[in-house]
Amino acid sequence: MNKQLLFIDSVHPALNFQLEQNGWECIDGTDWDRNKILSELSAFSGIVIRSRIKIDQEILKHGTSLKFIARAGAGMENIDTAFAQSKGIVCLNAPEGNRNAVAEHATGMLLALLNNLVVADKQVRDGHWLREANRGIELEGKTIAIIGFGNTGSTFAKKLVGFDCNILVYDPYAEVDTNFYKNVKQVTMETIFASADVVSFHVPLTAETDQMVSTSYINKFQKSFYLINTSRGKVVSTNDVVSALENKKITGVALDVLDFESLSFEQLSQDQLPASFSKLISFSNVILSPHIAGWTIESHRKISEVLASKILQLPG
Repeated sequence: MNKQLLFIDSVHPALNFQLEQNGWECIDGTDWDRNKILSELSAFSGIVIRSRIKIDQEILKHGTSLKFIARAGAGMENIDTAFAQSKGIVCLNAPEGNRNAVAEHATGMLLALLNNLVVADKQVRDGHWLREANRGIELEGKTIAIIGFGNTGSTFAKKLVGFDCNILVYDPYAEVDTNFYKNVKQVTMETIFASADVVSFHVPLTAETDQMVSTSYINKFQKSFYLINTSRGKVVSTNDVVSALENKKITGVALDVLDFESLSFEQLSQDQLPASFSKLISFSNVILSPHIAGWTIESHRKISEVLASKILQLPG
């Protein structure tokens, strides 16, 4: 294959550097609009993307020389992977690059939630010293359920081991190596519904997981629980979570992602914000962050290094 690669989105320069050292010509198309991409794409054997533009069938049909698509990140929902694969185009991603960042972020959000850190910080800044009102809850002895045991779910489990909590995993597509994860049990959702104190989601966005956390799902839990989502916003129905907060079915929420983010994940879709968002931010037992769980200085570089390694291993 020719060694021309189009960068549709910006990534850490480590990717350019490693590829150029191996004979690749890296073209900066980060300011190209869709029409420009369509007109020029046939010259390239590979493209590097994040989430700026959806790689749909129209784009893929124009990529007559495309051999691979490299997604700088984990999620592949912005790529028509089935159509790409039918055209013989390899789809690469780099979940190994930000799995530690996501796991640390989930751990931090959980600890902040259980110990009222966001609320207490604001109170102290406002001159209020409220100790009893901010009495925390310890992780030790609690049952933490991890939904999805891929790169981030398994790494989150590693972070939790030192807290001496009970770690349960549900993932019908992966098997937990109990020789390695000695404190982790793979169970059915029925077991999680019966015993979970905290539920953390680490799943891709698919037809199966879209709006997975709904009122009917939440109502299956036998006790109130804390909910964490660092995967994709559309996995969780904000409207249904608000209802669960109001009726105490959910004790607290930590969300790095929301179901009304823009396609690029760079902002909220301001013209489409529902009333549920205003209700969500009114709760003191809700912690939010702007889709930054995997967005660390270290992961920025790691993702490029992982992609470079995968691209350089491709045949031809």
